[in-house]
Amino acid sequence: MGKDLQKTSNSSDDAPSIQAENADLKVINARQERQIESLRAENLATRTENSGLRAAARADQEKIDDLKAAQRQIEILNHNLEIRNLALEELNKELESFSYAVSHDLRSPLRSIHGFGEALQQSAAGKLSAEEAGWLQKIADAAARMDRLTEDLLRLSRITRSQLKREPTDLSLLAREVIHELRQSHPGRHVVFAISDSLWAMADPALMRAALDNLLGNAWKYTGKRPQALISFGKERREDQAVYCVRDNGAGFDMAYAAKLFAPFQRLHSAREFPGSGVGLACAARIIRKHGGRIWADAKTGEGAAFFFTLPDKLDGAEDAGLHA
Repeated sequence: MGKDLQKTSNSSDDAPSIQAENADLKVINARQERQIESLRAENLATRTENSGLRAAARADQEKIDDLKAAQRQIEILNHNLEIRNLALEELNKELESFSYAVSHDLRSPLRSIHGFGEALQQSAAGKLSAEEAGWLQKIADAAARMDRLTEDLLRLSRITRSQLKREPTDLSLLAREVIHELRQSHPGRHVVFAISDSLWAMADPALMRAALDNLLGNAWKYTGKRPQALISFGKERREDQAVYCVRDNGAGFDMAYAAKLFAPFQRLHSAREFPGSGVGLACAARIIRKHGGRIWADAKTGEGAAFFFTLPDKLDGAEDAGLHA
C-alpha cells in the first residue's frame, strides 16, 4: 500500500510537466500548421505564377509566330516586287530601244519623201492645178511634221538612255545661255527676264541645260502674244528644301488638265495657236525625275504659268560649293 501511495504522489508531481509539454506541443503544432499553410499559399502562388508565365510564354510564342508569318509574307511580297521591277525595267528598255530604232529608221524614208516632194514641186511648177499643188504641199508638210516627231522621240530616248554625271552646276549661267539663244533666234521680240544669281545645284550640266531650254523655251513661246512679256527663274525654300521656279505671264492653262502637261505629245493649246509637238515639257520632266527630283506646275488661263522643280540637296552651302568648284 505504501508503494501505491508513492506512485500516486509521483503522478501528481509529473502532471504540471506533462501539461507544459502538451502546451509546447500545441504551440509547435500551431506553428507547423501556419508554416504548412504558408507553404501551401506559396505553392499556390507559385503555381499561379507558373500558369501566368506559361500563358505569357504562349502569348509571346504566338506573337513570334505571327511576326515570322508576317516576315515571310513581306519576303514574298518583296520577291514579287523585285520580279515585277525587273520585268518593268526590261520592258522599259525594250520600249526605249524600239522607240529609238523606229525614230532613227523612220528619218531616212521621211526625208526622202520630203526631198522628192520638194523636187516634184519645183519640176512640176506651172503644170499642176491649184488643187494638185495643194495635195503635194500637204504631203510635204506631213512628212516634215513626221520628221519633227521622230526627232522628238529620239530626244526623249536619249534622255532616258543617258548616264547621269552630277557636278556643281550654275543653273543661273545655263539659264542665261538659253536666253541668249532665244533672243538671237527671235531678235524682234522684247521680253523682260529676271534671273536670280548663284543658283547652284549638284546636277548634270548637259541635262539641266536641256531642261532649262525646254522650260524657258516654253515660257518664251506662251508669252508670244504678250506686248510686255515677263519671264523669271529663281529659287525659294519650302520645308527646308530648295524649289526652283520658271514663271511667266503668258497664256497659262486650265489646271483641270494639268495631268497631261508632262506626258509626251499631249498639248493644252492647239498647234495653230502655239506651234509645237508637246514633247518639251515631257523632256524636262524626265530630266528632273532622272535627278531624283519632282516637277509640277501652277497656272491660270490667261494669267500665266509657273513651273516648279526640285533637285536633291547634295550640296551643303550650295552657293559656296559652286563658287569654289
